[in-house]
Amino acid sequence: MRRNVKIQGIGSYLPKRLVTASEIDGMIGAQDGWSENKSGVKQRHFVTDETASFMGAQAAKLALQDACLSFSQIDCIISGSGTIEQAIPSNASLIQEQLGLQHSGIPCFDVNSTCLSFVTALDMISYAMAAGRYEHVLLISSEISSVGINWKQDESSILFGDGAVAVVLSRTDGSSGILASHMETYSAGAHLSEIRGGGTKIHPREHREETKEDFLFYMDGRAIFKMSSKLIPSFIEKLFRQTDLTMEDIDMVIPHQASAAAMKIIRRKLNVPESKFMSIIENYGNMIAASIPMALYEAIKQGKIKRGDRLLLLGTSAGLSIGGIILEY
Repeated sequence: MRRNVKIQGIGSYLPKRLVTASEIDGMIGAQDGWSENKSGVKQRHFVTDETASFMGAQAAKLALQDACLSFSQIDCIISGSGTIEQAIPSNASLIQEQLGLQHSGIPCFDVNSTCLSFVTALDMISYAMAAGRYEHVLLISSEISSVGINWKQDESSILFGDGAVAVVLSRTDGSSGILASHMETYSAGAHLSEIRGGGTKIHPREHREETKEDFLFYMDGRAIFKMSSKLIPSFIEKLFRQTDLTMEDIDMVIPHQASAAAMKIIRRKLNVPESKFMSIIENYGNMIAASIPMALYEAIKQGKIKRGDRLLLLGTSAGLSIGGIILEY
């Protein structure tokens, strides 16, 4: 089902602290150049005093400016993020507070499918918008990965960065719209990337020296890639089956910025030329759910896509899940 929803505006926020690959090498005791060679990440941003809600609010303000709309026109605020600022309330509620909209009554809620949260939230809310429930929606992915990095796990610690991206979605009768969407979850891979502590199973009150690694991010990147790379070809086939399009009809693939090596292999597997595959990982790292909208932001700002172009948003996430959306920008 086509949903006539338009990305009306987009904005981003990056933390003040810029962290280079050389600095990461020093932090993990690696030879200079090792982390960049392994991950493809030259630099990324880490928070200092910024919170996720602060970053999300800053990105939201810029997205509203870009859309030429005011906050009084927003019907709903959604946080599509894989990390949370605090257990309760929702990230979206805290972003509303940061925006000075405490008494607005604008509904706020979170959608979390880890790295796919932006894609999942965009997919789900587009149905409500197409049905007439909302006219203008603020969708924000604001991620702080640096706080949960396990610096003893070299493979994952060299990948991540912090930051936020917001988009304004508007209902439209024009050419913009979502053409197809699909998601699959294979919980056989549920424990290949996880943070075991912090919930009700291993509550924060259980945090002590012998359990501290349960509260840090764990990832078996090789196993994740092996599993997801087998699943992606059939996933893509099911996604495109909803349309009369082929991969050749896609003007730009906007992938999750998992790692440089993984994206390179996926691009070749999909037979997509480099010019049609948006990679920003060298300057941002893996920004969890903010990766896909940040790559979209850069593609727009760099003039690599224009109105009417067909885009494929594609990624994998903890779960293990694969998700994708084909849209006309």
